[in-house]
Amino acid sequence: MTANEDQEMELEALRSIYEGDECFKEISPVSFQLRVGDLEDTKAFILDITWPDTYPETAPQISLDAFFNNRISAETKQLILSKLEEQVEANLGSAMMYTLFEWAKENQEELMENHRPVVTAVQTLTSNTEVTAPSAAKKREKKEQLTKAQKRRMINRTDNKGELPRGWNWVDVIKVRAVSYFSTRWTNWTCFGLSFMLTLSFSVPFEMAS
Repeated sequence: MTANEDQEMELEALRSIYEGDECFKEISPVSFQLRVGDLEDTKAFILDITWPDTYPETAPQISLDAFFNNRISAETKQLILSKLEEQVEANLGSAMMYTLFEWAKENQEELMENHRPVVTAVQTLTSNTEVTAPSAAKKREKKEQLTKAQKRRMINRTDNKGELPRGWNWVDVIKVRAVSYFSTRWTNWTCFGLSFMLTLSFSVPFEMAS
């Protein structure tokens, strides 16, 4: 049986065994992802396995480069890979995907025994954003409140004579000047009218007497 025939038979077996299993993902007929542990499990990890053309006579390529594994330290990754390589050597020449997967699940605790989550730059940035966002909102709110308070104080602001400073509320100033102007004009016209009436009242009797 050729290598390709071996791969086809193993692929059919994997599809039958892991059908509907969220922990198994077929990337291509020769490339797979196997998740060991639940998504919420801090000790979970994902194996990327690819078959070369001569698999299973030669070892499959195994990596832990998935983004999901970024929180795992380099030392722990190296331990997992070295232990899996031992299993590959023991099963070389035969279908081994199921064997590797089940062995990894059974030995997850041992493989991740020294695991300490690694804090990545993305996680740090997210944490800082969550912490500083409320503070920034509070600062904006505080600044807005101060501005309103300043506006309220400015409404009642007067100089030492009890008058509003020059240029304050120019609309009211224009209104006052307009009222003053028309009041003055009205007074002038009133005085002129009274003078004219008095002059007329004196001149008419004089002409009649003449």
